[in-house]
Amino acid sequence: MSYLLGSGLTRFGRHEGRTTLDLMTEASSAALADAQLERGDIDGLICGYSMTMPHLMLATVFAEYFGIRPTYAHAVQVGGATGFAMVMLAHLLVESGAAQRILVVAGENRMTGQSRDAAIQALAQTGHPQYEVPLGTTIPAYYGLIASRYMWEYQVTEADFAELAVLMRRQAGRHEGAQFREPISVEDVLRSRPIAAPLKVLDCCPVSDGGCAFVIAREPGRGHNVRIRSARQIHTSQHVTAAPDLTHFGADISSSQALADAGRTLADVEYAAIYDSFTVTLTLLLEEIGLAARGRAGALAQDGYFDRDGAMPLNLHGGLLSYGHCGVAGAMAHLAETHLQMTGRAQDRQVARAGVALLHGDGGVLSSHVSLVLEST
Repeated sequence: MSYLLGSGLTRFGRHEGRTTLDLMTEASSAALADAQLERGDIDGLICGYSMTMPHLMLATVFAEYFGIRPTYAHAVQVGGATGFAMVMLAHLLVESGAAQRILVVAGENRMTGQSRDAAIQALAQTGHPQYEVPLGTTIPAYYGLIASRYMWEYQVTEADFAELAVLMRRQAGRHEGAQFREPISVEDVLRSRPIAAPLKVLDCCPVSDGGCAFVIAREPGRGHNVRIRSARQIHTSQHVTAAPDLTHFGADISSSQALADAGRTLADVEYAAIYDSFTVTLTLLLEEIGLAARGRAGALAQDGYFDRDGAMPLNLHGGLLSYGHCGVAGAMAHLAETHLQMTGRAQDRQVARAGVALLHGDGGVLSSHVSLVLEST
């Protein structure tokens, strides 16, 4: 077991003139303040990667910039699953005694520090270098392929996907840090610009600038403590062309193992934070994990099941789809919101009960999965 002592989250969107290191610093300073700690209290550092500052030794570069001298430093790269993978690594390290208090941080000026073409080219490298990248396939195209298959297999419609975009925008409307807060309708999603059939622009997360950080420790501290009870990973096929089944990717494996390690079941979960780079991503993960029956995620969203006052509150900050997505820190915002919910500090987003939370992130094209189970102290 480990403890999440503090979290720091910037607003997401446009941060003109801010660098990766600037955004990491803002988030880290906020996390330390939340944990009631000083920089000298930190003896471990784990950071994510940045496409706008692709330094080979980003962890030690940031340590120098931020003014800390950790006895352990590490950078991690597992695509969209990186944020939760870093938390899992910190959890295991403090349990082992390798460090006492670890700063986990990521930030990136992906919106203002990188051109549209450069971003598309960089993200396309997720594909297989011989069989996919030469064909010019983009990340939305891979997810469009999966969405088409999922629609056929489970009789899901484009309107079902759209319900999840509407839900995330509704959740984001209560968070002043969200990149997009204006309400949208299913019709707005369906009429929005096509990106990769059947996905439209409102089915896709935006590109953002932002940062997020956590302090994870072996013992509870003076801050707002939450227990990290368990963490599990599973990595299936990295590339779409190698996937044996485009409707099953392994999220159920890591989530069920994490719950079992914590002595919990899905019936115990009171708050869910699930990766949502595209509406199809959120649909598939909710259903594969078991938070919704196959083909039913959109209908449940329409019925209010995932709302603040619903049976399974979900991504109450607005998720990647509306709070925004700035690379590694994008998914970390899910945990920052979970931390607020579990410590009763989410203001008008606050749920009645959040004693047990399940978080799940994925990287690549649904190829890497990390699940976390948290409990209130």
